[in-house]
Amino acid sequence: MQPVIEAATWYVAFLFSVAAHEAAHAWCAKRGGDWTAYHGGQVSLDPLPHIRREPFGMVILPLISLFLIQWPFGYASAPYDPLWADRHPRRAALMALAGPLANLALAILAGGLIAVGIAAGLLEPPASASMTHVAAAVVDEGLWVGVALFLSVFFSLNLMLALLNLLPLPPLDGSTAIGLLFNERTALRIAEFSRNPMFSLVGIVVAWQLFGRLSGPIFHLGAVLLYPDAYRL
Repeated sequence: MQPVIEAATWYVAFLFSVAAHEAAHAWCAKRGGDWTAYHGGQVSLDPLPHIRREPFGMVILPLISLFLIQWPFGYASAPYDPLWADRHPRRAALMALAGPLANLALAILAGGLIAVGIAAGLLEPPASASMTHVAAAVVDEGLWVGVALFLSVFFSLNLMLALLNLLPLPPLDGSTAIGLLFNERTALRIAEFSRNPMFSLVGIVVAWQLFGRLSGPIFHLGAVLLYPDAYRL
């Protein structure tokens, strides 16, 4: 029963984390003058509009990957006007950056709640840490066991989503967000490159290969951030 509960927790955390990621894209685009995603209902933390737009990436693929690798690998998307992106490449780069920043904020929130739980004597560092068990309940039964599990998963998943999406590989957000480091002309060329379907396909394959290799270092980084006295970089 425990593996089923853990898998369900991962999937629920995935749905809300990806919804927040895409809502941040859509909200930032709206602030920058592109209302496409707003009119499509994407400025929402409700996962349903995002599921309707990408049912394969939000339901089928993450459930398959949960079964195969015990990790919900999937995707979603927020629509935008490419003409707006071409006119305002740096605004488009900000829109791309907003998604990973939303996940980073959620990871910080989860980490803060874990710290509060530890300070209150309700949570503690686990005897054997993993991405599913970053924190443990002091009393090994009842509500706080579920709280510890959800906060652990939410922290690990959002830290992974934030850092993985910052890789400068199309179609990951980092491939467009990197345009913020350059002038508008260069940012436009980078954005055009990142929209090329062939490069996006290659980027997906590379990201899949990096996914497993990065999970360990990212987990270690999260452990260092949460328990600096117990872990070292």
